[in-house]
Amino acid sequence: MDMEFSPEDLAFQQEVRQFIAENYPPELRERQDEGEEMSKEDFLSWHRILHKKGWVAPAWPVEYGGTGWTPTQRFIWSEETARADCIRLMPFGLAMVGPVIYTFGTPEQKAHFLPRILSGEDWWCQGYSEPGSGSDLASLRTTAVRDGDDYIVNGQKTWTTLAQHADWGFFLVRTDKDAKQQEGISFLLIDMKSPGITVRPIITLGGEHEVNEVWLEDVRVPQSQRVYEENKGWTCAKFLLAHERTGIAGVAASKRAIEKVKDIARTEVDGDKPLLANAFFKRKIAELEIDLTALEFTELRSLAGPNANRGPGPESSLLKIKGSEIQQRLTELALEAVGHYGAPYFRGFGEGDNQHPIGPDYAHRAAPTYFNTRKTTIYGGSNEIQRNIIAKMVLGL
Repeated sequence: MDMEFSPEDLAFQQEVRQFIAENYPPELRERQDEGEEMSKEDFLSWHRILHKKGWVAPAWPVEYGGTGWTPTQRFIWSEETARADCIRLMPFGLAMVGPVIYTFGTPEQKAHFLPRILSGEDWWCQGYSEPGSGSDLASLRTTAVRDGDDYIVNGQKTWTTLAQHADWGFFLVRTDKDAKQQEGISFLLIDMKSPGITVRPIITLGGEHEVNEVWLEDVRVPQSQRVYEENKGWTCAKFLLAHERTGIAGVAASKRAIEKVKDIARTEVDGDKPLLANAFFKRKIAELEIDLTALEFTELRSLAGPNANRGPGPESSLLKIKGSEIQQRLTELALEAVGHYGAPYFRGFGEGDNQHPIGPDYAHRAAPTYFNTRKTTIYGGSNEIQRNIIAKMVLGL
């Protein structure tokens, strides 16, 4: 595998850098630097700029609005956006349901939903997990019963990320109670403004309203909003999860995060020697960089391999396992690096405009980020389940 960029790739890299420097919203950068919780409008501001440029969906086929970039150009794009600390585009529309719709959807579904995903007009959420049906997703109990041209949906979903902002959701529902678990599931697109939908917040340990529980009580959904065949939604679910797991790897973002940890560890605090002078901490950084480099080459082989145009396969499980574990180790090192300033997490002391956090600025998000990242080895299919997939699909055990 040739790791040298061609002159065309280097020119593209410069084009990307210049575009980001000239177009990334300064007010968004300011909010990121302050560690503020991002609003729906914050996420969409960068999304809309990239849509106008035609760069919002690099992985999509050109006929549906993709860029037509080579795997190397897509790699460069992820590297440069991470290097510039660009806000992450929400994956639920672009990286999850969008590929499902253009792969399995009807012409009418493609014509209606895909342009709205690209423009950001529709914000999507994912209705997969349920209480008691997380890693064992096929045991889900939310039901959809036919009623004329509609389904009547009843059930509960949980850990639904940013559902409080969502216009639409893609849901797995049981349409045949008597079939084997995977064979009785359908994939529905549901308007989140439908009567009977209730979104209730779940506040994380970091204090953020990121995830929710969603209740569906006699929600009427037209059958025209079912993707693919009835009772064949597990095919869509597996396809979507493979895309999600590949995205969870987050190599470029982790490379940038390592640099931030090293910057923190180089800083003297309260007159003490920089933590990076400690041989044990330096070894932890080195081991993590080695593992991340190995993951990066694995991802590059996946992007450039013979099956690259067929979508992610079982290798996505490997990327998910290593990527999520590296992210957790990164937040552990960050928390270690900030020391006692990372132990308490308070949004501010004092009153009114005189509120201020304790310690250096770089320490303020270490604890909540650490807590939030505990979930990465669980969502998208727990890492234990991913090891089972690798054993069966790759090793043939």
